[in-house]
Amino acid sequence: LGRGSLVCSLATNDPLAAQEFVLGAATHHGRILVLNEEMAKESTGHGSPLPQLIHGGPGRAGGGQEMGGIRGVEHFMQRVALQGSPSMLTAITEVYQAGAKQIERDKHPFQHYFEELAIGQTYVTHRHTVTEADITAFAQVSGDNFYAHVDATSLEGTLFTGRVAHGYYILSKAAGMFVDPRKGPVLLNYGLDECRFVKPVYPGTTIGVTLTVKEKIGQEKRDEQDVAKGIVRWLVTVTDQTGDTVAVATILTMVKKKDQE
Repeated sequence: LGRGSLVCSLATNDPLAAQEFVLGAATHHGRILVLNEEMAKESTGHGSPLPQLIHGGPGRAGGGQEMGGIRGVEHFMQRVALQGSPSMLTAITEVYQAGAKQIERDKHPFQHYFEELAIGQTYVTHRHTVTEADITAFAQVSGDNFYAHVDATSLEGTLFTGRVAHGYYILSKAAGMFVDPRKGPVLLNYGLDECRFVKPVYPGTTIGVTLTVKEKIGQEKRDEQDVAKGIVRWLVTVTDQTGDTVAVATILTMVKKKDQE
């Protein structure tokens, strides 16, 4: 059946149907295009892969994908290039993709059990204007007195136009803005992935945070006394008053399950 080199197009607006089809057909295809009304107008069609996509077919290109060498051997019949709208890719992979539809609910997401959280569920915080006092206080409490944060006279020839907020201050302040302090299903902070500080934040900059459920990873109970739980990966996006992203990260929390059996 094509030995992994076939290209397939599926036209549907049903994300569950698309997920079932892709999981069943992926082993026989190098590339699958899922076409829905969200992307139909801009789609270039069945035979046109994206410029930077590692893709398969048509034909037996690369033994399953258009790539050569040992990589092609290692990944033969193990991967498929998937094209679709952000919302459709999110539904199929169960990992939130930037640009996908977001879900807003009245209750804070930290008050939802693991099973209740939905991929794409989003919480938007209040906003905070950063001050020089904020930067000075963080330098004192953290011990991070890097010159760009504390000495406005030493910035000639640097990338900065004034005292700049610590990246870790931005991340810490973001946590203070999106965390619900009440006791709930969130058990603990499990870690941090993929953190980037992409734009300087100066005094007078107003920041806000968007918190989105990116992925849910269930865990097995180690024994009968163990708490039933899972890991939730959250996309944290910090923006300024112009709408530009100043920081982005993925944080992980351990979240209790409602069903403790």
